[in-house]
Amino acid sequence: MKMKTWPVLLVSLGLLLFLGLEAGGQSGPKARLPVLTTSAGQSPDVTTVNIILEEAGLGYDYCDVPTVEVLASGVGLGDRESGAGFHAEVYSDLTKFPKGTPFKTVIFAIGASLKGMGASGLTVEAEEARLKKLLEYCQANKILTIGVHIGGESKRGAAGSDNERMIEAVAPYVNYLIVTKDGNKDARFSKIAREKNIPLTEVDYALDVVEVFKKVFE
Repeated sequence: MKMKTWPVLLVSLGLLLFLGLEAGGQSGPKARLPVLTTSAGQSPDVTTVNIILEEAGLGYDYCDVPTVEVLASGVGLGDRESGAGFHAEVYSDLTKFPKGTPFKTVIFAIGASLKGMGASGLTVEAEEARLKKLLEYCQANKILTIGVHIGGESKRGAAGSDNERMIEAVAPYVNYLIVTKDGNKDARFSKIAREKNIPLTEVDYALDVVEVFKKVFE
């Protein structure tokens, strides 16, 4: 899924920033740069996450469908170029983190899009398998993982739906969860966080995550 710029999102930023970091949640862990962002389900929500990082003053690399090999390439993503079904963008500060520097954090934007998965040549099952391998690699290599669900009710669904399968594939296995209140009305993320002992931050709006990231990466 290709990243797009949302001008309206940026214009709205100043009006929506939320000053309370942990809205009904635990304090987040301390994350370190460099960071890779990716999608868990190929929805456009990863675009929002990338914009939020930019507004927080944080550089990042982005790949929509990274494999373990891509992740292991570190900053610069091994100089891989975007093509059909694959998009890679490098915005890390290369003066601080030269190409090849191992990633210290991976952010998963959770939300399913059949159109996005189709464009990347993925089925739901293939996406689940890809995410499982990435999460296992991160755990084995002590890379901090953050699951972000900011699509609200539109990125939820009935049990067994594509959105719920993406949540199940990622949320129980990350080190930290950030969710919006309207995406957690049934307290599913709260239950996962409690059962798995995962710190959870719940915010009112997606753009509140700017302040969360500033705090987590300080």
